[in-house]
Amino acid sequence: MFQYLRILSFAFLIIPTTVFAAAKYVLPKQIQATYVVSKNGKLFAEVREKYIVKGNSYLVESTTKGFGVYALLGERKLISMGKVTNQGLKPIHFELHQGNNERKKLSTDFDWSNNTLHMVIKGEVEDVPLTSGTQDLANFSYQFMFLPKPIKNDLIILLTTGKKLNKYHYRVKSEKETLSIAGQQYKTIHLVPVNNNNQQETKELWLATEQSYILVRFLMLDENGEKLEQTLTELHVQ
Repeated sequence: MFQYLRILSFAFLIIPTTVFAAAKYVLPKQIQATYVVSKNGKLFAEVREKYIVKGNSYLVESTTKGFGVYALLGERKLISMGKVTNQGLKPIHFELHQGNNERKKLSTDFDWSNNTLHMVIKGEVEDVPLTSGTQDLANFSYQFMFLPKPIKNDLIILLTTGKKLNKYHYRVKSEKETLSIAGQQYKTIHLVPVNNNNQQETKELWLATEQSYILVRFLMLDENGEKLEQTLTELHVQ
C-alpha cells in the first residue's frame, strides 16, 4: 500500500504564479527528518529522510519501513542526486527501490541539455519532454525552501508518477496555522488543492515557515474515502 504515500508516490514541478526567484536567506546544508504515517488513524509506516548539500551538489535519501503486515512489503528507498542552482534543486538522477523486487525498481535520468526525461520502467525506457523546474519523488518537498518568501501565490504543480504526468493547482490558505507535533509548535502555511480536474482525491500539505518551509504534515483522502496522514516526529537542521 506504499503507493498511497505522498512522498513516495509522485514528484512535483513547483512554479509560483509570479516570477520564480532564489531565496534570500541561508538555506540548510543538512536535514534529517522522521515522519510517522497513519492510514485511517492506524499506524502504517515510518519514513526517514536525509538531505545533504556539498558544494553545488545535493543528495536526498528517503527510506520507508512499514509496520505490522506492511513490513512484509520490504523497505521502500528513494534516492535523488543533482545540482543546487539559484532556482533551486536540479535533479540529475533518481532511483526507487521496493524491497528486493527488481520489477518495481524505477530509474530516471534528467537530460537537461535535450529537455528529455529518460524513465526506465520494468526494464523499458520511456522518454518524455522535460520542463524546467521538474523535480523527482525524493527531492520535491525540499524545493519549497527555494521559493520566494513568503509564499502567498498559487502554485502550479506538475506531478510525475514515472509513467504519466498530472497537473495540479494549489492555493495557500490565507490564515496561518500552528501545529502541535511531537511536543513542538510549528507555524505553518497550508496548501490546499484547487479544482484538480474535479478529482475526488485530494492532497494537502503543511510547511513550517520558521524551519525553511520543511514539510511537517501531509494529508491525503483518496476517491475511496481512505485517509492517509504523514506527520513529522523528529527534525534536525544544520
